[in-house]
Amino acid sequence: MSKPAYKIAVTGDFNTSNLATLLRKCRDAQVQCVEASYGQLTPLLLDNHHPFWKEGCHAALVWTLPQLAAPDFQKVLGFEEFSLEELLAQVDSFCNLVQKIPAEVRTVILPTWVIPFVFRGLGPADLTSQCGVANALAQMNQRLVEHFRGQNRVVVLDANRWLVQAGVMPYSARLWYLSKTPFQNAVFQEAANDVIAALNGMHGLGKKVIILDLDNVMWGGVVGDDGCDQLRLGGHDSIGEAYADFQKNLKRLAGRGILLAIASKNDEATALNAIRNHPEMILRLNDFSAWKINWKDKAENIVDLMGELNLGLDSAVFLDDSVFERERVREALPQVLVPELPADPIQYPEFLCRLRCFDNPSFSAEDRARTRMYAADQKRSANRAEFRSTADWLAALELRVAAELLNTTNLERAAQLLNKTNQMNLRTRRLAAHELEAWAEMENRCLWTFRVADKFGDYGLCGISSLATDSGCGRVIDFLLSCRVMGRGVEEAMLSLMAQKARNEGCHELQIEYIQTEKNQPIKNWLLAQPWLRNEGNLFRLSLGREIVFPAHIQISRPYEEACLAPNV
Repeated sequence: MSKPAYKIAVTGDFNTSNLATLLRKCRDAQVQCVEASYGQLTPLLLDNHHPFWKEGCHAALVWTLPQLAAPDFQKVLGFEEFSLEELLAQVDSFCNLVQKIPAEVRTVILPTWVIPFVFRGLGPADLTSQCGVANALAQMNQRLVEHFRGQNRVVVLDANRWLVQAGVMPYSARLWYLSKTPFQNAVFQEAANDVIAALNGMHGLGKKVIILDLDNVMWGGVVGDDGCDQLRLGGHDSIGEAYADFQKNLKRLAGRGILLAIASKNDEATALNAIRNHPEMILRLNDFSAWKINWKDKAENIVDLMGELNLGLDSAVFLDDSVFERERVREALPQVLVPELPADPIQYPEFLCRLRCFDNPSFSAEDRARTRMYAADQKRSANRAEFRSTADWLAALELRVAAELLNTTNLERAAQLLNKTNQMNLRTRRLAAHELEAWAEMENRCLWTFRVADKFGDYGLCGISSLATDSGCGRVIDFLLSCRVMGRGVEEAMLSLMAQKARNEGCHELQIEYIQTEKNQPIKNWLLAQPWLRNEGNLFRLSLGREIVFPAHIQISRPYEEACLAPNV
């Protein structure tokens, strides 16, 4: 699989060349860096027409020391009298400068401020005293975070965590005095890894599924040999406690929307009995979206699991204690991420916390409910076997669809879906939330989000379509749908909505241009299967003189009709 490619503008009020070098060497992406000359940050922020911003960079990394962003912080460092109100006003002024970075730079990454090296402040009173350096810095960072909350273009990363993870001596006095480089390379390495993880998450490249072995991964021991009662899990045992904490960390990831699955060579009944009945199990069966517990090849089982989940293999992470199984899956399925699990299970919890492949700059209600949604999918699949035809099954599902125009309530989830969906996606357009909002607000444009539910549960917001109208023609710009609801008539309902809207705007034809990507063949297959669309290569035309029919088995809610009739701005 090809790595994502990023061009990053790197600038700060100290020497950032070591950071830029480590970004270029990153294993998870192909990175180009454009570096600003040392000491040029303020002129760059004051001049958004500066040539530096015209280099065609995807992102800008702006790393400052606190006394540059807020000059009165020098008074804090000198224990002089200062006004907290004025200090925070200076933070606001800095944030306003950052917002002026040209829109062509789609993502701006800001590390939080840290206390300058070897500076103790007031010692034990530094956090509690109004004059404390740590106290002032904490309030500055809070103001920074609040300023950019909800603005998806700006990502604020926790620089203090990089210092902690870098070890005992994150600062370097020698590097500072020789080259104005404040940190050891270990700090810059942590920063580089987080920056790339953030960009991958924003581009929908974060992993979505953890596929787990059981024996000596979820618990200590082999359940088929040792029996459920003899497994090392929890209790007053260092190894058992580590396995329990590992499961707790897995459950936290599930709470963020990461799906859990099992691929284990075991007797299924024996393994499931341990999951159901071991008193120290943190994860139970309802925490797993799917499992394959048998004696088959694990690579084959992983393919089957991802097929059940309707997700691509590149969405998966596979954790197994066996070197043989890891190498087998790496060789057979190079799309799957297979990290090196530590040899010592005591390190499992920390190892899992250090994985950055699940990072995502946004979090929604749909993420929290994802495992529950997949459990509902399993009930739907079981229910399907009771019907002779797909049409009968769809009619019995009691599908409900609601379309809403893009608004502040659904914007974040819409941007997340836009940047994650690959297969059922007309052109795989990637936009940050503020860019999506700006596009939808332009004249003669509409963008809808679609929520889907049935008698088994709520799928959440799982579809987007957008329309541009001009000179009697409606052009479909975005058309994308979560794989979980493909093939249930929602696609036809979305298309009918756009056709009705375009006709209401005086259009005679709807045009749908398919732009091929590596993964979006499924939507072209669907377009080719629609009898009322006229195909001209990758351009599909729909005459609006025909009757517009909505799928009979789908209940259309009132917001849907309002979205159809709402006038363009």
